[in-house]
Amino acid sequence: MPQLDTRESASPPLTIADAARTEAATVLARVGSSAGGLSQAEAEERLATLGPNAVRTHEASGWSVLGRQFRSPILILLLITAGLSLFLGDATNSIVIGVILLVSVGLGFSNEFRAERAAEALHSRVTHTAVVLRDGTASEVNVTALVPGDVVQLGLGAIIPADLRLLTVKDLLCDESILTGESLPVAKNPAPVAGGAALGDLTSCLFMGTVIQAGSCTGVVVATGGRAEFGRIALGLGERQPQTEFQLGLKRFSFLLLQVAIGLTSLIFVANLLLQRPLIESLLFSLAIAVGITPQLLPAVVSTSLATGTRQLAKRKVLVKRLVCIEDLGDMDILVTDKTGTLTEGRISFTAALPVDGGVSADQLFTLGLLATEADYTEAKRSVVGQNPLDAALWESPDAAAFEPARFERLDVIDFDHQRRRTSVLVRDAGAPARIITKGSPEDVLALCGATPAAVQALLDEQFDAGSRVVAVATRDAAGMEDMSPADEKDLELAGFLVFLDKPKANARESLDRLEALGITVKIATGDNAKVAERVCDELGVLSGGTITGAEAEAMSDPELSAAAREASIFARVSPEQKARIIRLLRQSGGAVGFMGDGVNDALALHQADIGISVDSATDVAKDAADVVLLDKDLGVLADGVMEGRRIFANTIKYVLMGTSSNFGNMFSAATASVVLSFLPMLPGQILLNNLLYDTGQLAIPGDRVDKEQLLAPAHWNISFIRRFMFLFGPISSVFDFATFALMLFVFDAVPGEFRAGWFIESIATQTLIIFAIRTRRVPFLRSRPSLGLLCASLGVVALGVFLPLSPLAGVLGFDPLPVPFFLALLGMTVVYLVLVEIAKQWFFSRAAQQPAVPVLPRVRRRGKDHHVARRAARFSTTTAATAHARRAPLAPRRGRPGRGKRNRVQGPSHPRNS
Repeated sequence: MPQLDTRESASPPLTIADAARTEAATVLARVGSSAGGLSQAEAEERLATLGPNAVRTHEASGWSVLGRQFRSPILILLLITAGLSLFLGDATNSIVIGVILLVSVGLGFSNEFRAERAAEALHSRVTHTAVVLRDGTASEVNVTALVPGDVVQLGLGAIIPADLRLLTVKDLLCDESILTGESLPVAKNPAPVAGGAALGDLTSCLFMGTVIQAGSCTGVVVATGGRAEFGRIALGLGERQPQTEFQLGLKRFSFLLLQVAIGLTSLIFVANLLLQRPLIESLLFSLAIAVGITPQLLPAVVSTSLATGTRQLAKRKVLVKRLVCIEDLGDMDILVTDKTGTLTEGRISFTAALPVDGGVSADQLFTLGLLATEADYTEAKRSVVGQNPLDAALWESPDAAAFEPARFERLDVIDFDHQRRRTSVLVRDAGAPARIITKGSPEDVLALCGATPAAVQALLDEQFDAGSRVVAVATRDAAGMEDMSPADEKDLELAGFLVFLDKPKANARESLDRLEALGITVKIATGDNAKVAERVCDELGVLSGGTITGAEAEAMSDPELSAAAREASIFARVSPEQKARIIRLLRQSGGAVGFMGDGVNDALALHQADIGISVDSATDVAKDAADVVLLDKDLGVLADGVMEGRRIFANTIKYVLMGTSSNFGNMFSAATASVVLSFLPMLPGQILLNNLLYDTGQLAIPGDRVDKEQLLAPAHWNISFIRRFMFLFGPISSVFDFATFALMLFVFDAVPGEFRAGWFIESIATQTLIIFAIRTRRVPFLRSRPSLGLLCASLGVVALGVFLPLSPLAGVLGFDPLPVPFFLALLGMTVVYLVLVEIAKQWFFSRAAQQPAVPVLPRVRRRGKDHHVARRAARFSTTTAATAHARRAPLAPRRGRPGRGKRNRVQGPSHPRNS
C-alpha cells in the first residue's frame, strides 16, 4: 500500500479544495490509501506522526488551574498589599499577608483542580465513534483516532468526523449551517468540482462538524483536527466555553461586590488622609478592607459544590458535559420530552398486520413491511442494530423467520425523512415486474392512495384509540423502472396497516409526580398520532391541558402558538422545525425550558432549549446537542438531577448571603472605627486572616443539607435580593461590633493590641456562627439540622479564632492577651446577636419583596453560533499533549471563505428521523 509522506521535505499536504476537484481514485492514491482503507498498523503510525483528530482538551491541567488563581483580582490585591508592606519595612505584616495568600491559593487550587478532575472523568464516559475500514473490515473507532487516509462509512444523522473526499453516495444531503450559516441542506455527489470553487460549492467533499440530513456515503479522510475547516474555526474560538445563565449571574454578583468595595475603600482612604494619617498606612488599610469585603473563596466554594454534585449525579446515572450546566438543570421549570422510552417502555413490539385489500393476506402484508426497510435484508435478518425501532420490531418478530431475502432484488430505495414521513423501495420479486412499496405514517401514505373508504378510516381510528402505533403500507406496479424519485410516490394502493405496541412504563406515573412536586410542567412532543399520545397520558392518569398537532401549529402565528403552547400538554405529529419553534416560544414566555430527545430530528430543539437532555443510546447529533446525558432514559433519573442542581444552587447562595452580609458589616465597622479611633482597629494582615479563617470554614457548605422547600421550585440569581439582605444583616453585625468596641474601650480600657484581639475573636465568632441561622428559613437546629461537616468546620474555626490571640503567635500577629471577663461578655453578646439575627430573618422573609415574583420581562437566553461551535467541538477532544501535537502539525493553506459563491442546493428535509 502506498504510504502517506509526512516528512518536512514532502510535497504540501493535500487541501480539501484540491481534493474536491480531483478524481476520487487519485485522492486515494495521494493520501496513501485504497477503497479498503488503511491497515491498522499504518493508521497507528499516522496517528503517532500527525496527532489525534482533536480541537479541544479535556485533561485537567494543574498549571492552568493555578494560573487562574493568580488572575483573581482579590489575590492581586493581596500581592500588592504584601509587596507594599515589605517595601515599607513592615516584614511581619508582609509575611502574614504572604502566608494568607499561599493558603488562599492552595485552598482554591485544590478545590478547583478536584472539580476539573471530575469534569475530565465525566468527559471520558461520553464517547464518540465513527465506522471506518481498517484492513478491509468495518470497525468502530473513536473519532479522535481518525487519520488522513481512513475510509469512513456514514449514515443518516452522523456528524462528519473529519474533512472527507466522497467516494460513494446515496441520496446524500448535508447540513453545513455550522460552517456556512446556510439553513438549506446541500446535495452531495462524488463528481469533481470546477477549480476555484468556494468552500460552500465543494459538493464532492464533506466537512468536519456538519451533519448528514439524508442518505448515506463513504469517504476518505483528507484533513483532521486543526487542519480541517471546522477545526480552524474551533481553534480560533479558543478553549473558553460560552457562559451559562449561572455564570452570568455570578458575574453580575461580582460586579455588585466591586461597586461596594470601590465605594467603601475610597471613602476610607479619603477619610484617613483628611485625618492626616500616614499615606501608605491608609492605603494598606484600604486595600485590606477591599479584600476583606469580598468572599475570597467563592470560586472554590462554587467549584466544590459543582464537583460534589457531579459525583452525586454520576452515581444516579446522569452525566453533565460541563459542570456549570448542573445549575441550569436545577433552573428548569418546563420539560418538553418525547414519550417513547420516557412515558413508555421504549421496547416496541409488532402485534398485528391488518390487510384492507382483499388480495393481500396478513402474511403478505407483513412481508411488504419487511421489504420497505432501508437495511440490507440479509443483514437485517441477522441483526437489527442501527435500525429505527419500528423496523427493528418487524425483524425481531417470529414471523420474520420465514422471510427469504434471496427471492427479492431491491433496485432502489428512498430513505425516510421527516418531511415525507415514509420510506419507499423499488423491489423485484423472483423475476416478476418491479413494484414500489411505500411504508410510513398513515396520514401521509393515505394521501398518496386517493379517497379513503369509511371502513378503512374506522379501522385506523380504532387502533389509534387503543393507543397502538400504526404504519400504513401501500404498493403499485412499476414495470420497467430501474430507479425512482419522490415524484414516483403516487397512485398507490393501500395494502393495510402494521400495528405496534409500546406499553406505558410502570414507574412513569411516579416519575411525573416527582417532577410535578419539583414545580416542573411536563409537555409531550411526539411524531406519533395525537390519539396515541393522548391514550398513553390517559393510561398514566395524566391530566392533559390539550393537544396541538403539527398542522395546527403551522397555521398559528407566533403570539397565538405561544399562548396555546403554555396551556397544551401534547404536541403531536410535529416536525423538527416545529419542535424548535415551540421550545423557542416557551422560553420567550419566561420559562426555563428543558428538552429531552434522542433522535436526529431532536437536534434543533435541543439547541434551542435552556438545557438540552439526551441519553447515552441517542444518535450522535442528539448527544452532541445536549448539555446532559442520561445513562437511563428515565424521568425519575432526571428528577434526581434537577434536585441536585437546586441543592447546589441553594448551597452556593448560602455562602453568598453569609459572606456578603457579615463581610460588609465587619468592613463597615472597621471603616467607621478607623475614622473615630486614634489607631487602626485591625491591622491589614489581621483583617485578611479573619476573612481567610471564616471562608475556610465555609468550604463545608457544599455538603450541607438543604431544606425540602428550597428544592420545590427553581431559584435564580437575584442581585436585588442579595443587596437587600446585605444591607439588613450587615448593619446588625456592625451594631455588635460597635458594642464590642465600647466594651474594649470603656470597660476594659484596652490598648491597641488588646482591642484588636477582642474584635478579632468577636468577629470570628459572630460571622461564623451566623451560618446556622442564615443557612435555613426555618428555626435552626430544631427544624433544620446542618450537616456534621459544616457543624465541625464552623466550631473548629471559632475555636481557632479564639486560640490565635492567646497562642505563641499572638505577638507576631499583633495581638495582646485579653482578660477573662471579656470571654464571658463575648458569650452573652454572641447569644443576643444570634437571637436578633433570627428575629430579623423571620421579618425579612415574611415581607412581600422577598416572595418570588413574575418577571416583568421574559428571561430569554440567546445562543449564537459560537455556542453551537463550542458544543460540537467538544466531541473532538483529547489530552492536552496530544492536542498540542495536532496543533503543531502542518496546516493546509486555506482556500475560499465559507458561505461565499453560488451553491448547488436541493430543498430537502431539515432533520431526518431518529435512526
